[in-house]
Amino acid sequence: MSGSEVIILRIGHRPERDQRVTTHVGLTARALGAKGMYLAAADKGVVESIGDVASRWGGDFFCQDNVKWRTCIKDWKAKGGTVIHLTMYGLNLPDVIDQVKTHKKILVIVGAEKVPGEIYGLADYNVAVTSQPHSEISSLALFLDHYFSGQEFRNEFPGAQIRIIPTPAGKHTED
Repeated sequence: MSGSEVIILRIGHRPERDQRVTTHVGLTARALGAKGMYLAAADKGVVESIGDVASRWGGDFFCQDNVKWRTCIKDWKAKGGTVIHLTMYGLNLPDVIDQVKTHKKILVIVGAEKVPGEIYGLADYNVAVTSQPHSEISSLALFLDHYFSGQEFRNEFPGAQIRIIPTPAGKHTED
């Protein structure tokens, strides 16, 4: 995992409707090894919620809202990054993950209900996490697990105020 930079670009977020799902996209990204999330909408509530978790649970995950998605994608590619679009219409994750893993600087596009058709052409890889409708949160989790080969379970989160101690029963935390 070291040396990999994975950032999420959340598009299609509707502040009046998608706050909880988008927050969970960010929390999933953070927990499973991504470094940050760009949000292609203005929603300070999402930014604050994710920032609060990151400050209490450690690590250096960022969340930036009001990002212009076309500019973000073009800038990412201009700096040598690779763009992955999670969709149910792309190539199956198990069939492309080895090729995707050769790229160490990736921007993962996670859409909401309707994704502009232009995204399919801008992405270097359109990756299907099954060819059935399901949650963008589960797609992201499966993608990150495959990309990091399970190593995300060993992540350390420096500066954590709270840390969970693995235990077979009950809850054990350390402050």
